[in-house]
Amino acid sequence: MNWLYHAHLTIAGHAITYREILGNILGLISAIGGMRRRVWAWPIGIVGNVFLFTVFMGNAFGSTSQAPLLGQAGRQIFFIITSVYGWQRWASTRRSTPNAVAVSPRWATRMERVGYLVSAAIGVAVCYLVFREIGAGFPVQWWYYLADSWIFVGSMVATFAMARGWVDFWLCWIAVDVVGVPELIHFAYYPSATLYAIYAGFVVWGFVVWRRVARAEGPAALTPLQEAVG
Repeated sequence: MNWLYHAHLTIAGHAITYREILGNILGLISAIGGMRRRVWAWPIGIVGNVFLFTVFMGNAFGSTSQAPLLGQAGRQIFFIITSVYGWQRWASTRRSTPNAVAVSPRWATRMERVGYLVSAAIGVAVCYLVFREIGAGFPVQWWYYLADSWIFVGSMVATFAMARGWVDFWLCWIAVDVVGVPELIHFAYYPSATLYAIYAGFVVWGFVVWRRVARAEGPAALTPLQEAVG
């Protein structure tokens, strides 16, 4: 078990654990499944979340020299919880309509959008204070806690929006990646940074796909935001 936990590749003098590589590959596979609206995207994502949690909390357990990314680690726990909800919701829809896909994408309503944006703003402020208190002994600058809070809360909103089938969730992921990729590079989590950079391109593609499907399957449900970006 010790060998499995510490097994790694060494690239350009930098050790990269198989856990980080595998976790990100499973995350990418899960994202592809999500774009295609497949139920199996959720359990695959859960396994990837478990691997990545051990990676981002590594230094907190004394196993690496990298700074522990509390927001990155914490969101893996939320991913698992929300993935169980999404898995159950999509599977239920799939069972009730055997010839259909697991979810029909739509834009969040105006009230739903206001709700998640306000919740996100409050969440970022609260998490910033909490993470700063927890990580008081870590040798990092103040912006680290703000960035990690943005990533943590944004990821929660995006995953919940995906479970609900909102097209908005792709835009939430774009906002997360804009901050997440530079942070991962700064703290030398290079495999994760590379995969997140790939995610950024994939997320744009997924947004276009879901936006088209939402229009095709529910043309009467266009929202002001959809009309604006259309």
